[in-house]
Amino acid sequence: MAIFKGAGVAIATPMKENLEINFDKLDEMLEEQIAGGTDAIIICGTTGESATMTEAEHAETIRFAVERVNHRIPVIAGTGSNCTRTAIELSKEAEKDGADGLLLVTPYYNKATQNGLINHYTAICNEVKIPAILYNVPSRTGCGLQPQTIATLVKNVENIVGVKDATGNISQTAHLMSIADGCVDLYSGEDAIIVPMLSLGAKGVISVLSNVAPQETHQICSLYFEGKVKESCELQLKAVPLVEALFCEVNPIPVKKALNLMGLNVGPLRSPMCEMGQENAQKLAEVMKEYGIKLA
Repeated sequence: MAIFKGAGVAIATPMKENLEINFDKLDEMLEEQIAGGTDAIIICGTTGESATMTEAEHAETIRFAVERVNHRIPVIAGTGSNCTRTAIELSKEAEKDGADGLLLVTPYYNKATQNGLINHYTAICNEVKIPAILYNVPSRTGCGLQPQTIATLVKNVENIVGVKDATGNISQTAHLMSIADGCVDLYSGEDAIIVPMLSLGAKGVISVLSNVAPQETHQICSLYFEGKVKESCELQLKAVPLVEALFCEVNPIPVKKALNLMGLNVGPLRSPMCEMGQENAQKLAEVMKEYGIKLA
């Protein structure tokens, strides 16, 4: 059984002006996501600025989300690292603190071979029992999981259940699903192609868009699952200009700007991320209003 089905939010991490994590604000955001119909919380992912957290902050943020969500929907913890030992430690801590699953990004900078990736993921998942989703985003990591590697891992490591596919390569995804024998839980990692991914058998999306439009992103998935493909596709196409604006600069720069434009006061970004350029910010605000999002 899949960890979740539908739209899981890759939730942003709110910061105070002094760049400490704003847990009071995170509590509000978690409640708003659940009220908006989000199907899962993905905490400490790329959008959550996990790369600039200390290991202690990382663990504390996962623990906080698990406690506040309190089993209402699944909480999936981003615990990947370019160090296998660190990923193991973070994953074991997340399991101990009650996470429902793990999201494990490929190693970055010290890029692994496909055999190295098999060894890396096998070592992590042999140390925990909760299910794990691989995270394939070569545009950010410089390290891609090949379809055969994903299929091998899912078939041979009991608690590796699927992949967040942010390659944007539909042909490669189709090849994966053709060799997976139905055993890979596929999640779109690209908000602009949720429906095409669902057509290939995806269980849903791990979404940046859900931060600002949780109900609509949930509906793209739920309508598709109900057989209302035309209506699902209409919502998908309506969201494309907003998705493009949310990725016109490096994620999570635009989505944090969007949340602040909505008056949610999620604070600044940690360096090396910086504030969004003025021209792009103005364009983002215009697209948000056109989509129907109320600005502060």
